Amino acid sequence: MLSIFFSPRGTTKTTARAILRPFEGVRERDLLGSPLAENLEVPAEEPVLVVLPVYAGRIPQLCREQLAAHLKGHGGPAAAVAVYGNRHYDSALVELQDLLEGNGFRVVAAGAFIACHSIFDHVAAGRPDQADLAAMEDFGVRYRARLAAFVPGGDHAPLALPGSRDLPPHKRLPFHPAAGDRCSKCGACAAACPAGAIPKETPWVTDEEKCISCGACIYLCPTQTRQYRGEAYEAAARAFEAKCAPRREPEVFF
Repeated sequence: MLSIFFSPRGTTKTTARAILRPFEGVRERDLLGSPLAENLEVPAEEPVLVVLPVYAGRIPQLCREQLAAHLKGHGGPAAAVAVYGNRHYDSALVELQDLLEGNGFRVVAAGAFIACHSIFDHVAAGRPDQADLAAMEDFGVRYRARLAAFVPGGDHAPLALPGSRDLPPHKRLPFHPAAGDRCSKCGACAAACPAGAIPKETPWVTDEEKCISCGACIYLCPTQTRQYRGEAYEAAARAFEAKCAPRREPEVFF
């Protein structure tokens, strides 16, 4: 089993590992630290799980570009999973399905799971929780059953998933982490930034034109000085938290 995910704040990795708990012999590829720069050929006999976060209703552009260019399937089965911050996953799941189908995989299972929001972290705080983890593991059990019934080269009707195939442009998010006065200049954020938005020489600076607001620098900062800040952010957080307070539950498709 090949597990591919992009996990700037750890929750996407947690989701992938919970789903694959019933499996043995899993090999992982985190696109955060190991981006795809050359073709990854996946034989038909090796199932795939792809788990990506949702940014403004779509999968991250840098992940889409890497997977579209370099992930190569040969008719084998795949599961597509979106992880989102309790607002909605919009078209991200059908976008991932189409990408995988277009690259030679057969998507036989899909799911949308909830994690703490990457920008407004009071939304879905503490998630995935125990109920979420149980749902993820159950999804993995059901995916395993689908794999047992999968016939290579057999008839394949794509899953009917919610979402529009008329995808909007990738949206640049308006808020970006900034370093505070506790910055130790250790460079951990610059080394981890998948967009190259933090200069190694001046790691307290963020290039807002490059930043994708993934939160990796916040998650890895040893002094926790990198945060979202400012009056505009605080006002937006209050409005978003009020709108997205009701708990959403996982959705799965087989």
